[in-house]
Amino acid sequence: MTSRPFAVRISVRLSSGVNDPQGNTVRDALRSLGHHDVREVRVGKVIDLVVDARHAAEARQRAERMCRELLANPVIESHLVELVEEA
Repeated sequence: MTSRPFAVRISVRLSSGVNDPQGNTVRDALRSLGHHDVREVRVGKVIDLVVDARHAAEARQRAERMCRELLANPVIESHLVELVEEA
């Protein structure tokens, strides 16, 4: 079976209970702009990549491995891997 490209979106966020200084700064800035109803902000990152794989399960498995090895810090972050579409 030959490989084909799969578009993968990885969302990385700080785990609950971990202080988010960047989120606090954004929250405070929004409040200073009059958005007083903003109670909490958590800032994360989205990583989009295209992976060559034989099938969707393999693409997801490879992206999960990338998260464990480099893209997410399991001590303070959680991640979600989604197959967006075939690239």
